[in-house]
Amino acid sequence: MSCCTVENLYLLMGRELEELEEIPAGNVMGIGGLEDCVLKTATLSASLACSPFTPLNFEAAPIVRVAVEPKHPSEMPKLVSGMRLLNQADPCVEVLIQETGEHVLVTAGEVHLQRCLDDLRERFAKIEISVSKPIIPFRETVVRPPKVDMVNEELGKQQKVAVIHQVKELSQGRSSDCQHVDPDGLVTLTTPNRLATVCVRAIPLPQEVTVLLERNSEVIRTLELMNSSLREGRAMDINLRTLEAIAELKDHLQSLLQGRKWRNAVERIWAFGPRRYGPNILLNSIKDYSRPSVWQCLEWRHSNDQVRAPASPLRDFDNSIISGFQLVTLSGPMCEEPLMGVCFSVERWDVESVAFSQNPDTLKEDSVSPEALQDVNSHGNSEDVIAERKMDASSVDCYGPVSGQLIAAMKEACRHAFQAQPQRLMAAMYTCEIMATAEVLGKSVFFFLFFFFLFSPGFFFVGSSVPYMKVG
Repeated sequence: MSCCTVENLYLLMGRELEELEEIPAGNVMGIGGLEDCVLKTATLSASLACSPFTPLNFEAAPIVRVAVEPKHPSEMPKLVSGMRLLNQADPCVEVLIQETGEHVLVTAGEVHLQRCLDDLRERFAKIEISVSKPIIPFRETVVRPPKVDMVNEELGKQQKVAVIHQVKELSQGRSSDCQHVDPDGLVTLTTPNRLATVCVRAIPLPQEVTVLLERNSEVIRTLELMNSSLREGRAMDINLRTLEAIAELKDHLQSLLQGRKWRNAVERIWAFGPRRYGPNILLNSIKDYSRPSVWQCLEWRHSNDQVRAPASPLRDFDNSIISGFQLVTLSGPMCEEPLMGVCFSVERWDVESVAFSQNPDTLKEDSVSPEALQDVNSHGNSEDVIAERKMDASSVDCYGPVSGQLIAAMKEACRHAFQAQPQRLMAAMYTCEIMATAEVLGKSVFFFLFFFFLFSPGFFFVGSSVPYMKVG
């Protein structure tokens, strides 16, 4: 909640605005002075006890992306301000800034895109802009091994042989002692300094779970913020409605993840990704490794105290595993697109005891250990002893910190585990409703199918999206 002051009231009179001191009930009105407080929708009330209204639901999801830049670089501030105003004015527009620094405009379709660009040129930014070609968003995923091919022939052993050959191709060019891929898809990878080993398996999520995670991305984001506050020991004022939404999400996941393979999977969720709230799951399948649950905010609510897991030496590198998972879900191995509907199960994780002494918190570049000072006192030649100690530390740390190696190892292990399964590329599909009279119904269906197959390559740009569909 935020406090603001209503500055002006306007009555909408067709194309004009009439400023008034008060507006009678039953009129469509405009309110000034809220541009810094309201982005798209909000509930205005003079009382803090007023519960918010139900948010607006839009069937059209923006999928058509273009990169926008001014023709004159000096007008970049005007473009940024204009895109901010467009984002506030249109509830179905998204404005993003990519990691490369590009300003991206996401719209619902081709006509909507043209309308937004005209408004940006003539009303909001009032500058000349350059627009790239539309970008199609893709997603990468894995599926279960098919049992029947396109001509309904039994695959049987042919599928197993194909998977074995694919696994052998993945293993080529890698030394066998650093990486190993089992025929069932389990990938074992060791860091270059041989101090840490991870075993990862990629499992396709049920489609219902993927849809559920996509619809509750805001709830998952709130859950991550609450867990971050608990880890840092900050005080929280948790809304009861938020806790109910998190508990409902957990119960729904438990009802959908059934079977021997998903036994107790909801309690073993390590993280969501990408960006910690996406439709992918990192699962903790390591024996004898306990860590704080992602649902600890619900337990904290009941116990009124922070729930702590038993201490484990591996907890020092817990964030490295999560970081590697976030990197691979943000950029997949097929075409560097985000992953969707994939569960990565970490089944083994070993870290040598020597690695804990190389933790950046305990090892500093110019530090001298007490053992080195003791050797100085006994031998007398301080420079030689200190140089020898630093040489030993640098030889152990020649590959960099263990945490950084573990991030890279986790990322590569997830990539190879993904490639060991049947892969699919997912594209956003267009959906629409066509209404016609009974007399022309047969002709309408015929012409619709004709134009669909004729113009299918450009069909992605026409309108809004439904949940991503798999294409081979």
